[in-house]
Amino acid sequence: MDYEEIAMAEEQNQTERKESGKRGRKPGRKVSIEKIDMKAKLAERSRQSARECRARKKLRYQYLEELVTDREKAVVELRQELEKLYNWAQEVEAGRCPDGLQELLEELGAMKQE
Repeated sequence: MDYEEIAMAEEQNQTERKESGKRGRKPGRKVSIEKIDMKAKLAERSRQSARECRARKKLRYQYLEELVTDREKAVVELRQELEKLYNWAQEVEAGRCPDGLQELLEELGAMKQE
């Protein structure tokens, strides 16, 4: 082959490349059905995951609200007991035996004997 034949072969290759255009996916072609199905599955999985996340979040908040309610009840009971003991202490300092104190002492004495 001489130089002219090589130049003509290269020119012919370049012409063929120009006709075929770019590599890869051609614009305007439809997306395959498999890809659509895959996208639909992913979207449904994402929606399901979001639903489950919201459900877990709701349960977590319900649990925390119950926990707070229980703790608030315990605080109220402890405040009432503290107030009762404070009143008893004031009556004992005044020289009186408060109501319920004698019963409590007898109950504690019975527990010690057992």
